[in-house]
Amino acid sequence: MLVQQILKSKPSDLVVTVLPGTLVSEAAKILADRKIGTVVISADGKKANGILSERDIVREIANRGATCLTDTVDTYMTSKLVTCSRSESADNVLKMMTEGRFRHMPVLEDGVLVGLVTIGDVVKARLSELAMEKNALEGMIMGH
Repeated sequence: MLVQQILKSKPSDLVVTVLPGTLVSEAAKILADRKIGTVVISADGKKANGILSERDIVREIANRGATCLTDTVDTYMTSKLVTCSRSESADNVLKMMTEGRFRHMPVLEDGVLVGLVTIGDVVKARLSELAMEKNALEGMIMGH
């Protein structure tokens, strides 16, 4: 299965972005209100400058206390992004996420942000694929 197919199966292709300079407290509110785990930092909504997850925020609260909430997202965002394209395989994306120990991956085409996949999206797609393979094998064994 390809990332393209995963993106098509999602209810929305919207990627939530915030501007550089946004306060961490504002980003945390967006995460909570939308019940999502990450925001992409983007000056123009097209180029991904970085990514900030709820885990990043919690880690900084543990390290520095609530004062980190008045800092900007640029301070804590991951700027060395690991990204994929629509033509990437789900297996490869899952491997990169597992090895890198992260749960969200921006999807870029020609440097433009076109989507975001989560480890949950990839696992769901993979389980669906395995179920179809199982059914096909059972059908072959049963002579259908």
